[in-house]
Amino acid sequence: MEKGKADPATFSIAEAGFGDRTDIDDDGRERRTGTLVTASAHIITAVIGSGVLSLAWAIAQLGWVIGPAVLVAFSVITWFCSSLLADCYRSPDPVHGKRNYTYGQAVRANLGVSKYRLCSLAQYVNLVGVTIGYTITTAISMGAIGRSNCFHRNGHNAACEASNTTNMIIFAAIQILLSQLPNFHKIWWLSIVAAVMSLAYSSIGLGLSIAKIAGGVHAKTALTGVTVGVDVSASEKIWRTFQSLGDIAFAYSYSNVLIEIQDTLRSSPAENKVMKKASLIGVSTTTTFYMLCGVLGYAAFGSSAPGNFLTGFGFYEPFWLVDIGNVCIVVHLVGAYQVFCQPIYQFVEGWARSRWPDSNFLHAERVLRLPAVLGGGEFPVSPLRLVWRTAYVVLTAVVAMLFPFFNDFLGLIGAVSFWPLTVYFPVEMYMAQAKVRRFSPTWTWMNVLSVACLVVSVLAAAGSVQGLIKDVAGYKPFKVS
Repeated sequence: MEKGKADPATFSIAEAGFGDRTDIDDDGRERRTGTLVTASAHIITAVIGSGVLSLAWAIAQLGWVIGPAVLVAFSVITWFCSSLLADCYRSPDPVHGKRNYTYGQAVRANLGVSKYRLCSLAQYVNLVGVTIGYTITTAISMGAIGRSNCFHRNGHNAACEASNTTNMIIFAAIQILLSQLPNFHKIWWLSIVAAVMSLAYSSIGLGLSIAKIAGGVHAKTALTGVTVGVDVSASEKIWRTFQSLGDIAFAYSYSNVLIEIQDTLRSSPAENKVMKKASLIGVSTTTTFYMLCGVLGYAAFGSSAPGNFLTGFGFYEPFWLVDIGNVCIVVHLVGAYQVFCQPIYQFVEGWARSRWPDSNFLHAERVLRLPAVLGGGEFPVSPLRLVWRTAYVVLTAVVAMLFPFFNDFLGLIGAVSFWPLTVYFPVEMYMAQAKVRRFSPTWTWMNVLSVACLVVSVLAAAGSVQGLIKDVAGYKPFKVS
């Protein structure tokens, strides 16, 4: 934007006589109040999710050398590409340009309509997959609490089972209520709580791993991971290696909601600068926990590391601490589900309202005054939100009930989404915005990075699909054992 020229939205506000209002931002929307702390919390909530639970298994497949190296590589790539994406919140100028409210809008502003359509497809498929994956993980953790108590009472060899169905229904009911809140601004507190919970259960898993190592347990480990001919066959080693890449990619999946998180930030200091700092804090924090949980989990369990070290019963005692860890997982994923589904809600509702601008059903908004027994205050209610968001939550719960596979499902989501959303589009948008010349050194190495990540994603997807097929062949409906 040229100096001295106002943004169109700002100009219209001033012309309308609202230039002195402090409750409206430069685009005419309610003033954003997000800070470095809240943005970092949103990122930690989005990044540290169910992926951390499978890292010990992933390291066990890759070994002491490649495993930690892959973790560091994914963290650096994620942080770098997130920094590129943060500059695309406003365009064409990253500080004074027009706001892009969603990831898709940023792609359209920088790369055009055709790339926007491809991006939207990749983004929303990924977001739907993540919400299904979180439903599965929450149900498994809820069931693990009952199973942990059962093992404590009846012994570690007892036939303790749990049904996913009831737990998924409970989780869906909670999400239906939370989904009635209009946007991210209304759930900042939930994100803070969820971030604390994610650090809590990661710490519990870490502490239990350390305790097991200190107890003198000598698990079998190797520089190259599980041993061919002893632990797995040659083909299984290859497939598991590929799948572990998908699990690690999923663990770093948050770029697809970065623009939405950035849209919660106040405009001063500049949003892109704050978001880059928040990304560094978020990725650094999560990588530290990932490294500790993955490496120490592998040291504790060796080649027999479970796919989920809190629900796969790598630990039985102290049972109450395992229970607390799983409670923290449930609370965290309640918040994380909302972080990932809000962009879906906003997209569908925005499209519907623009398609039918005169519909009372789509535009109606009511405010319910809550009784004192419920804490008082006001609760916004919209017929569109009530019907559409409820239907979405129910649909994801039904799919999760039909396919409750943890490792393979998350690995597939991570593999499919990592390259397009975390790497390809941020790199392409940066080069378009910065007008990078073709075949220049910057253009060359960025394309090398993009192609290399594409190869990794394809291999990871192949490994996850193979594992998913294997799970489906031996699937027992609705049971976790």
